[in-house]
Order: sequence, then structure tokens, then C-alpha cells
Amino acid sequence: MGRKYAVWIGGKPVVIQQEVPERAVREHWLVLNAHDAQEVDRAISAIARPEVHGVLLFTSQDFDIWEAFSERYRFVQAAGGAVQDEQGRLLVIRRLGLWDLPKGKVDKGEAIDDASIREVQEECGLQSLKIVRPLEVTWHTYERKGIQHLKRTDWFLMRGSSNETLAPQLDEDITEARWIAHAELSAVRQGTYPSLWAVLDAWEAAQR
Repeated sequence: MGRKYAVWIGGKPVVIQQEVPERAVREHWLVLNAHDAQEVDRAISAIARPEVHGVLLFTSQDFDIWEAFSERYRFVQAAGGAVQDEQGRLLVIRRLGLWDLPKGKVDKGEAIDDASIREVQEECGLQSLKIVRPLEVTWHTYERKGIQHLKRTDWFLMRGSSNETLAPQLDEDITEARWIAHAELSAVRQGTYPSLWAVLDAWEAAQR
């Protein structure tokens, strides 16, 4: 099976895969068999059109489609945590008016799992954390100072304690950090970034 990635661009999904899909028809999606870098550019541009809800970008040729896509961006490695307490609640934060999970950039020379722990500690104030296992990987793009970035975030399932006091990192625009019960997950999903949905799904699945 070829490589497959789901990248969120402007709140819309771009699925990139190194093989012909079994089912290529998706309503309101652009499905493009790319043979060269110019067709990859065309797909990236199309995502901005309101009638396009997503893009399925694949190749039937001997062409590295992921390399052609990713070389247009500056790569950023990040790490974060889906932290659960003793009651089975999930730790969420409020950042710039949207619900989120604690995460941040990996420092140069830092192990990704160490970075995930550090970011949760810095953004929420928790100190006693334990990684259970890797949970999910997400990709999204953003622009900063005129430069397009492609961010990969490695998410880890963690255990934390609600006996510790939560302290949101205000200088990172985090105004709230709190534990939510499973019943509140739907409201969080509606008020968060689409790129986070897969992480919430993975956390939910881990509870079964």
C-alpha cells in the first residue's frame, strides 16, 4: 500500500496518496490524478474555492506526489497530548476562542515524546504526566510572515492527575484549561479546529 496523508489547508482536507484510490468519486471534492508538480499546485489553489469541500490528490505515475507537495512548505515538527485523568476525563484548553489540546513545537535536538510532555506542562501547569502510547499524527498548513508552513503534530495518549491545579499559559493566548467528561466532547468538537477531529476520535476509541 502506498503512502497516504491527510493535510488540513484553510479548514479543508487534502488527501494525498501514492496510489489510485479504490473509490475516487466524492461529492464536492476535486479528485485529481497528478502527473507533475504543476498539477499539485493546481490542487492546492483549488482548495480556496468555496464550492470545493476537499481535494483527493493521487498519482498513477512513478512520481513522488508527497515530495512535490511538501517541498512547497517549511516543515515544522510539533507534539501534543490527549491527557486523561483518574475519572476518564479529557484535558482541553481554550486558545484564541477555540477549544484545543495542548501542543507545541519540538525544540532542536529534543525527542518528540519529551516535547509532548513539556508542552502539556507549560501550557496547562501539570507536572506529573505519563505517556501511555502514541495516539495520532495530524498535518495542517499555515502562513507566518509570508512563509507557508507544513506542521506535523505527533499526539500521545497520556495520564495526568486532576489533583494538580491547572494553570493556563496566558502568554500563549490560552485563557482556560479544564477537564471535560465524555458527554461534553461533542460541544468541544463543534468549537475546535477540523484538524483536531481525528485526535478526538482516536481518544474516544481508546476508551472502548
